[in-house]
Amino acid sequence: MKKVRIKLHELMGKHKIRSINQLSKETGISRPTLTRLYDEETKQLDFATIGILCEFFDCGIGDLLVLEESDSQESE
Repeated sequence: MKKVRIKLHELMGKHKIRSINQLSKETGISRPTLTRLYDEETKQLDFATIGILCEFFDCGIGDLLVLEESDSQESE
């Protein structure tokens, strides 16, 4: 089964965003939402949030989200 991976930590590093708090202040996205995204613990993602992050990081959706094969242990 494939899994959507969120590459927020990579984008934050590339753009020298040092904290979730900083990103929250600059985007208006709540800290809890960003924390769940950063930790890849979210079950759903709002289109508006995707748009805000892509605009902020000046990237495409494929730079933020990637579909990967999940580990076989995770699906058991």
